[in-house]
Amino acid sequence: MGMLAKFLFRETPSLVSTEFLETLLADYPRRDFQVRLWDGTTWGAEEQARFTLVLKHPGALRAMFLSPSELTLGEAFICDDFDIEGNIEAAFDLADYLLSQKRSLWESLDLTARLQKLPGSDLPRTSLHPTRFWGPVHSKDRDRQVVRHHYDLPVEFYALWLDQRMIYSCAYFATPEEDLDTAQVRKLDYVCRKLRLRPGERLLDVGCGWGGLIMHAAAHYRVDAVGITLSAPQAEVARRRLHESELNNRCRVEVCDYRDLEHDQQYDKIVSVGMFEHVGEQLLPEYFRRAWDLLRPGGVFLNHGIAYSATYRRQGASFTDRYVFPDGELLPISTSLRAAELSGFEVRDVESLREHYALTLHHWVRRLEAHAEEARRITDDTAYRTWRLYMAGAAHGFRSGRLSVYQTLLVKPLHGQSGLPLTREDWYRV
Repeated sequence: MGMLAKFLFRETPSLVSTEFLETLLADYPRRDFQVRLWDGTTWGAEEQARFTLVLKHPGALRAMFLSPSELTLGEAFICDDFDIEGNIEAAFDLADYLLSQKRSLWESLDLTARLQKLPGSDLPRTSLHPTRFWGPVHSKDRDRQVVRHHYDLPVEFYALWLDQRMIYSCAYFATPEEDLDTAQVRKLDYVCRKLRLRPGERLLDVGCGWGGLIMHAAAHYRVDAVGITLSAPQAEVARRRLHESELNNRCRVEVCDYRDLEHDQQYDKIVSVGMFEHVGEQLLPEYFRRAWDLLRPGGVFLNHGIAYSATYRRQGASFTDRYVFPDGELLPISTSLRAAELSGFEVRDVESLREHYALTLHHWVRRLEAHAEEARRITDDTAYRTWRLYMAGAAHGFRSGRLSVYQTLLVKPLHGQSGLPLTREDWYRV
């Protein structure tokens, strides 16, 4: 072949990349997305693409697939090797396909050979430095470090995408079209109804966040409430909100580990919403025993937490564990129910709100995306990309059934009596 022919038919970086994509996705049944290369070349759906995978430089595919895993794909995203325009949640169907493929030896060798032909990149890459934590996992000191890593971001960042009451947990929707603020107020009231709060009762909120639940319980059910958190900035904001709402005479917020609560302080009702994921399997007996000791006989404990499906098996390291929720442990609901019963509790109600959390996260992602520039200004681009990816991936987890979230109502019987009504009709009475 002459020099001119070699020049005309040489394999350009974009051509090599599109050939790799053709091989990688040959059996993928859904061509409802598009890939746009760094030079403007496009591959895939031309119309009605649910999302566009944007390769930022010639070395992007090599960075993504040289050693593909949930972690490496996530790192390539937050390093801006690629971006996702459009519906980022839809991109996780493609990610599941890519990470679940079982190929023959020949297919693997062919894909590896094509991968090796992909161009590299001379562009500087964002350096990732996951936070290091000290001490035994789930020790009090390490738990404080981990919780502060996640929750001590500026409150202005959370305010960009949370509802008006700053509720950082699953909302409760009447319809899929309902707005987030309405659904979060419904969730707060639903929790209070499940607890069957009465005026003058003492309520403990373990992991109270910015105080939204205790404020609602005090204002609408006239209880005296104590909220605890490991995040000092959260507590500061919660105290300010209590003062502004003139509820500080009925509520207080303390920076405290649940393991340090005094046993002589008895509560009529206990609630924990979105903190349970930080406890860890080894400490489940202590967690439930502490709640048992703090609860008066006849009292109830509502535990609200995320769980993995018992049939799900993670493969490889987790992006969320590394960059968002270090030391977090998601367990099957059966594991936590057994621990609760062994601590003496009677399990009275278990409800999955899986679809509600998928809807909640969808709202959060869209609100964060709508305030992208403000989010980057308050934190930085890496934080914005990390949180966008984390929440979109979580939404996919709940939609697919890999994740669920349960509200479990536990009773500390008094002489064998639960003290509960025969039906749940009071939970739903308007």
